[in-house]
Amino acid sequence: MRRFTDNRILRALLAVQLAAASMLVAADDARGADPHEVQHFRTSDRCIACHNGMITSAGEEISIGLDWRATLMANSARDPYWQASVRREITDHPAARVPIEDGCADCHMPMARTEANLRGQPGAVFAHLPFDPAKPEDAEARDGVSCSLCHQITAEQLGKPESFSGGFVIGQPDAAGVHSEFGPFDIDHGRTRVMQSSTGGFRPTQATHVRQSELCASCHTLITTAFGPEGKAIGTFPEQVPYQEWLHSEYRDKQSCQSCHMPPVQENAPIVRVLGVNRPGVARHEFVAANFFMQRVLARYHDELDVSAEARELNVAAHRTMQFLQTRAARVSVDAPPLRSGRLEASVSVENLGGHKLPTAYPSRRAWLHFVVRDRNGGKVFESGALNPDGSIQGNDNDVDPLRFEPHYAEIRSSDQVQIYESILKDSAGAVTTGLISTVGYLKDNRLLPHGFDKSTADADVAVHGESVNDPAFGAQGHRIRYSVAVGSSPGPFQVEAELWYQPIGFRWANNLKRYDAAEPQRFNSYYDSMGGATAAVLARSCAPAACQAAGR
Repeated sequence: MRRFTDNRILRALLAVQLAAASMLVAADDARGADPHEVQHFRTSDRCIACHNGMITSAGEEISIGLDWRATLMANSARDPYWQASVRREITDHPAARVPIEDGCADCHMPMARTEANLRGQPGAVFAHLPFDPAKPEDAEARDGVSCSLCHQITAEQLGKPESFSGGFVIGQPDAAGVHSEFGPFDIDHGRTRVMQSSTGGFRPTQATHVRQSELCASCHTLITTAFGPEGKAIGTFPEQVPYQEWLHSEYRDKQSCQSCHMPPVQENAPIVRVLGVNRPGVARHEFVAANFFMQRVLARYHDELDVSAEARELNVAAHRTMQFLQTRAARVSVDAPPLRSGRLEASVSVENLGGHKLPTAYPSRRAWLHFVVRDRNGGKVFESGALNPDGSIQGNDNDVDPLRFEPHYAEIRSSDQVQIYESILKDSAGAVTTGLISTVGYLKDNRLLPHGFDKSTADADVAVHGESVNDPAFGAQGHRIRYSVAVGSSPGPFQVEAELWYQPIGFRWANNLKRYDAAEPQRFNSYYDSMGGATAAVLARSCAPAACQAAGR
């Protein structure tokens, strides 16, 4: 009798859910979003309706839709820095506009770009801006890296070069016009029917590849083509290769991209609000990573950038990103410094705790050491690497002069020297550049290496460049750097403080856009300049002697 009653309730709930699904389809039709006009995708609003409202036994919100919409994945097409950078590239290389926009849309407007490619057309960026939600492909472009994109990528070619730089393969519908949406769980017939009806023909399909790093690598491995003056390709360079860095580290045998950036819920949990079944290993769709700065920008300029997530959600996401970085990214330690012949000799060790270089991916990112020596009265005797209010670093040659850059140091002896872990790009003439489409290689890459990374055997795509190649104190265990400071007549004992700072968009990368008289670069720089000290944050710090930590420094 109990089984009969449960089945009857289940059927009733299914009927209610199917009725709600029909209302969603009708609402889409009323908005003019004819499902027959767009064959391969659905925008996230069709998913969020069911994949929100989940709460753990401890009362923690684990809603997939709410978590996702405050991420950079959800806002990849709204990102004002990306829009400004694309405008800069096509201004510099007008003859290569078509391949540049196609190559930039592949992972920032992937649904609209895929639709265009399936029609035999290149992807576009500015044809979709400003977004017109009444146009199906504008709605898809606006949705960024959406549910219906990632969950339709097949296992075909994953992990192979053909899949990189947005070369993922989207599954095609079956003879009945039904699309497979891949996920880690086996969904029963009743719940499958609910989703298929509510989405207008998208069927949940169990597949293991959605939990493999190779899926992420299809967009997060980016081999960029450089173009010359007449729009001819002149070379390529590995712009973003965190997957290859991970492969060359010990983390390849320990954890996947998803296990770190989509942390699992620590109890069995449902993936839908209604009729949800508790499942093991449900992944949070926070996509927690490194760009707290852009989340802060999206929150502050929420209305102007047409962001779906509320400003509060974006600020929470930025705070979550900072917590992630400050607990999982790096470790800093300082040896008790001896005093020899009027000079304080200190050693600072920096260790990367992640599974790829630190910082990784987009080359505007940089980390650096802020090092301070104080006398017994707290007076500042020496400082290297202080952050200026405009986002520049004191002593950094590149922030002062776009054609110069700060070298990698084994020892620092003056305040105009600063240790920066970064990649510096070069153009075909060998000059420093922040133009990706002009870049043919690296002048410097001393980003901190993950454990297990052998710089002597690294492939060219993940190689170390510059003075760090021959620095024996720079390797898989981190970097150990010496500071030799003349203390003169300053009264001891001395306190030494070291902080590892991180900036998602370096001052030079933002400032180089100011010379472009176009709406997108000008808008982004107004945002950047308005953020002040919020462009950067401390990842880790240490102090010697340890007593100075107790004193609040």
